[in-house]
Amino acid sequence: MPDDSRILRIGEWRVDPDLDELSREGQTIRLEPRPMRLLLYLAAHAGRVVDVQQLLDEVWPNVIVTHGSVYQAIAQLRRILGDESEHPKYIENLPRRGYRLIAPVASWGVRCAVATDSSPAARGSSVAAEPQLASRAPDAAATHGIPNSTTGQAPRSSLAPVGWSKLPLGAIGAVLAAALAYLTIDKFWISGQPPIASRGAPASERAAQSTSVTVEPVNTAFNPPPHSIAVLPFVNMSGDASQEYFSDGLSEELVNALSRINELRVAARTSSFYFKGEHAELATIAHKLNVGAVLEGSVRRSGHAVRVTAQLNNAVTGFHIWSQVYDRDLGDVLKLQTEIATAVAEALKVTLLADVASRIELGGTRNPAAFDWYLRAAKAYSTANNAADLLSAAAAYGQAIREDPEFALAFAGRSQALNGRATWATGPAAREDYDKALADAERAIALAPELAEAHLALASVLNTSFLDFSGAAEEATRAMELAPGSANVLQAYGGFAVNLGRTEAGLAAIRHAIELDPLNSNILQAGGMAQVIARRYERGVALFNAVIALDPDLLVARAWRGLAYYGLGDYERARLSCEERIDVDNGWNRLCLAWVYHKLGRQAVAEAMLAKNQAVLGDVASYQYAETYAQWGNAARAREWLTTAVRVRDPGLGWLKADPFLDPVRKQPWFIAIERELKFPD
Repeated sequence: MPDDSRILRIGEWRVDPDLDELSREGQTIRLEPRPMRLLLYLAAHAGRVVDVQQLLDEVWPNVIVTHGSVYQAIAQLRRILGDESEHPKYIENLPRRGYRLIAPVASWGVRCAVATDSSPAARGSSVAAEPQLASRAPDAAATHGIPNSTTGQAPRSSLAPVGWSKLPLGAIGAVLAAALAYLTIDKFWISGQPPIASRGAPASERAAQSTSVTVEPVNTAFNPPPHSIAVLPFVNMSGDASQEYFSDGLSEELVNALSRINELRVAARTSSFYFKGEHAELATIAHKLNVGAVLEGSVRRSGHAVRVTAQLNNAVTGFHIWSQVYDRDLGDVLKLQTEIATAVAEALKVTLLADVASRIELGGTRNPAAFDWYLRAAKAYSTANNAADLLSAAAAYGQAIREDPEFALAFAGRSQALNGRATWATGPAAREDYDKALADAERAIALAPELAEAHLALASVLNTSFLDFSGAAEEATRAMELAPGSANVLQAYGGFAVNLGRTEAGLAAIRHAIELDPLNSNILQAGGMAQVIARRYERGVALFNAVIALDPDLLVARAWRGLAYYGLGDYERARLSCEERIDVDNGWNRLCLAWVYHKLGRQAVAEAMLAKNQAVLGDVASYQYAETYAQWGNAARAREWLTTAVRVRDPGLGWLKADPFLDPVRKQPWFIAIERELKFPD
């Protein structure tokens, strides 16, 4: 029996710590133990600011986790409680300080007293300060023709999306719990309604909307898709932390191997790797990723000898399905991947085709040294923060190629790394990288014509460097045909299709990518961008709200949410969104504010924003300047800058066919001539 003396009233909610339950007006929500502990800790310190490190120490004792775990849990609690990000009623975020419970707290049955003064004077005004125009270093994520000319930083994306290879798809950071990431997106795509309540809705409606998309009824049965699986990062048992790249890389290769079996639905790498070091229960992981089975294991390496222990578990019943220990030479790892993938598929009762081994091993190597360099390169690429990191990844891929000149996956990987690096360079250096990236992609296809990664690499370089949109479209489509279960391929194809006006096909592909990788901030943000390009601004706002709740430090999402509000004609909310982190120099925020301030009659500040971008970025952002003048109603200047964009081959031109922000000049004869010159496919 629950101890009634422990039951609390927090605002409108009845909180039962013994049952891990929140309830109000006949609604009951079951929390996991960690979020409940977090809520109770905040309640015990109601009215006081609790910093993130204090929450980590008290709520996650003796567990190695990052600040992202706090962001995730806070986001989940806010969503459940019906809070809003800008005007919270329960949990307040004080930037660079921590969190504070501002709802009244009391024992159940006792009328609550206000926990803290929530007046603007006490909590700080929410009105954004006038933007500072002093010179700052450009933001690392200011892309789509807005690179970081000072640091050369590149987006953290394992594969640059076709048509968006200059877009800031965000750093991979803290991620949402399933209630926010999967259920929010699922409702959004299926219903066509924004999952996060409009700030203009009545409070009762906002609370109802928020709860409906983040919380499953307690008694709802878990019913994941058939033949669905997640691969957790295998534990490094080598006793050498420097071997982490090998255990992580082998796990990722298993994800890739399983995803090549079309009958399997495999959670993508980013979402699966979120749980590394979290010590989460398998049932929790399965619910968050919506999979019916979880593969886990360990890797022990000594020289060329490798021992891999793998275990498959039924996430619905909790029962063990299959396990095996493999002792192999490093040169047999490619065959080992096939053995494990085949055993998993058979255990899940998937009918395998005769060519399954050739599909899994496509483009790989049996050379131990080449495989080792490839894993090092893949690790460097997936964690790259700047142009120098991308060059290091390209060099490691080059070592793999020297060890095995027929290693198609290594050629495809080097092509992506060089293409990404070229995006942040100018002049002859960029041209040299683009030419090498093109040669590598073509070589990968020659070695393995059915390798999706090779076609995706070629699509990227054709789009960004050569503005060959027809060729890029063909390659992206071919990659989709070859790897329909790859979240990276789906995201890239989807973004490119939307840019070409193939809206429904593109949005469907991105939806599938989100289903496969629900905790990937890159893909969620790509979905929001696609919605804006498709002129579905409310849906864009909803997705960017989810991204911001997922990663509070992701500046680009705030700018793009501002552009979505701008598209809706809600210029005040657009201003607030783009000014949220005006303290950090950000080309995207300046672009958004140049448009918004113009609409609000603040032309001098709008022109200052444009001038700052031009001073920092020069001609490489010509396409954005054309958008700006189009929005300002100056068709002559828009034409000048669009002509410059063609001359400097600005990759932003890939958006021209569908870009809603060029609509004011779209029917001009000169615009039609430029669009015809670029030879977009029909």
